[in-house]
Amino acid sequence: MYLLFEESGKFLAGRILSETDSSAQVELDSGKRVKVKANNTLLKFAKPAPAELWAQAQAIAPEIELDLAWEFASEDDFGFADLARDYFSADTDLPHQIAALLRLHESPHYFRRAGKGRFRKAPQEQVQQALAAIEKKRLLQEQIDAWAGELVAGQCPAAVREQLYRILFKPDKNAAEYKAVVEASRQSRLPPLTLLQQAGAIASAYEFHWQRFLFEQFPKGIGFASVEAPLPRMDLPTAEVLAFSIDDSSTTEIDDALSVQGLGTGRVTLGIHIAAPALALSPQDALDQIARQRLSTVYMPGAKITMLPDAVVQKYTLDAGRLNPAVSLYVSYDEETLEVLESQSRLELVNTAHNLRHDRIDHIVTTAWLQAEAPAADAAGVSETDSAHLCALRPLHGSLRFLHRLAQTLKARREEVRGKPETFNRPDYHFRLPDMQGDFPDGTETVQITTRQRGAPLDLIVAEAMIVANSTWGGWLAQLGVPAIYRSQYSLAPGIKVRMGVKPQRHAGIGVPFYTWCTSPLRRYVDLVNQWQVIAAVQHGQTAALAAPFKPRDTELFAIISAFEATYSSYSRYQSDMERFWTLRHLQQHQITELDAAIIREAGEEPALVRADTLPLVLRVMGAQELPRGARVRVHLGEADLIALEIHGTVLARLDSDSPANSNESALAEDDDDEALLAESVSIALSVEPEEGDAASPVAAADSAVTPT
Repeated sequence: MYLLFEESGKFLAGRILSETDSSAQVELDSGKRVKVKANNTLLKFAKPAPAELWAQAQAIAPEIELDLAWEFASEDDFGFADLARDYFSADTDLPHQIAALLRLHESPHYFRRAGKGRFRKAPQEQVQQALAAIEKKRLLQEQIDAWAGELVAGQCPAAVREQLYRILFKPDKNAAEYKAVVEASRQSRLPPLTLLQQAGAIASAYEFHWQRFLFEQFPKGIGFASVEAPLPRMDLPTAEVLAFSIDDSSTTEIDDALSVQGLGTGRVTLGIHIAAPALALSPQDALDQIARQRLSTVYMPGAKITMLPDAVVQKYTLDAGRLNPAVSLYVSYDEETLEVLESQSRLELVNTAHNLRHDRIDHIVTTAWLQAEAPAADAAGVSETDSAHLCALRPLHGSLRFLHRLAQTLKARREEVRGKPETFNRPDYHFRLPDMQGDFPDGTETVQITTRQRGAPLDLIVAEAMIVANSTWGGWLAQLGVPAIYRSQYSLAPGIKVRMGVKPQRHAGIGVPFYTWCTSPLRRYVDLVNQWQVIAAVQHGQTAALAAPFKPRDTELFAIISAFEATYSSYSRYQSDMERFWTLRHLQQHQITELDAAIIREAGEEPALVRADTLPLVLRVMGAQELPRGARVRVHLGEADLIALEIHGTVLARLDSDSPANSNESALAEDDDDEALLAESVSIALSVEPEEGDAASPVAAADSAVTPT
């Protein structure tokens, strides 16, 4: 005898070995023996054998038309054998009964389970709804199959193209477009990104990176809501200074300017004047909501996305030729010893007399020009443009000369606190797209990569002045008990990174006891928040903690820090990726197939890493297994992948014969200081986020006027 039973939602049959009132021992065709409880048994039969029975039943089951069976079925509960007799005939054999069982079981939209081997008709309305859903699912699957077929054939359906970045980076796995890509990837045995590239879904590598960034950071677009900017505060006293800013020509958010008073008197006062949007903006107002959502200006070669609308920026930027509201810090120094005599902060209107531009005057304002007692009245052989710049700079010579001497002294004092010098061996690279049309590149432009050596006089002047402002205001706010957002680093030991928090602590990387970001309120939200706190300190003095917008232990500050760090890291990573993209485009445009480089990570389980001598490029290379860190090599370049932002190379020859310790000590020391060493390779491939470390000029990329724009 054989037994038909149900186990875990499946129907099985086997030969009965033994049987009791409560259970039976059954041997399946596979030879497996199972214990079947009496509650799970459906029927006993002598023939045919289970294998033959299943074959016959499965062949008959599709013949049962569900609509007709539903019509024939009783309105009450019924067994599968009852339906078989009604549908086929009164003397229906066992295979037809089992066929009815299988058909009933696989059609829950027509028949519901009502017990062991028993069923009940579903209401007509529910049957119709279920059938509509099944038809919809069938049509959707047909659409998925059609889209998958197009992708495999090298064509991208419009629906998939519209959802491209969601499919790649934030997929809805139930969406038909996503399922089509998965199915096409399975059929073609290609990774989804490669498949979509071959299908023409990605217009260009640059568009891929740009749209990915917008999808992740600006899903609603980069446009600003219509908000009217409040007028700048003009009811402030006017400062008796003529200030000047130092920025690149492309800089529109001029946050800071400098002034010098008292030269030759023994007491010289440095004025650091910071644009003051916080005098007009208030926490929680419409513009604050915009700034808090964006948190920072985004920089990339050839373009930027500002934190605040341009109309707002133009009202508060420190443009020359007008009075601008500013938060000013005045620090008086002994002119000979350069010791601090006094400092004070003011809210005032500042006359910015000059907007100096690095790219126009860096070659003029050299160390030799600054060390001269007086600049030459004219210089032979200079261009008409340089002659005009010399005329404009001549009245500022004394101020710039003092500021350069002060900056050198302040840097030396900080290095003494740090315990080791800051190094400036690697240059800063700047990207220009001279033939760019419109506000943003499309990736086809010609790229020009130029260098400026770190620690150039004007860079040093601005960087040290910003350190003075950020450290002085940080210490003052701590003294008054006014909460602020600080940056701290308690040690230069490897692995100790810069942190943001509300607790005033030392910044070992810079060599100061306190450090805030206060000097870029037009382009960083943290600076805007800290400026509100500084303004409260200027206006209320010892009671500022009670009057400041953000009170001690304000949870809003912690929320701002968390959001800012995540967003700022994403923006920095995108800037780094785009600089790498344009570096790879530079290699292609100039057909560069070989370059000289230095090994910065020896080969081990992974290939060695090298840094190019004349380009901002780090890449993996083969053939460097026996070469030490610091060795200089000639590298043959492979093909650049502009989507993955990857390029590999092969070492052709070693260029130096000396040991790295003797031939390149300063460069190695700088690499030791660079916390973001591997992040200079591609962030997409390495998944390493850049961090502010104690690399050369700790604030050059954060606070000075040479931040890429």
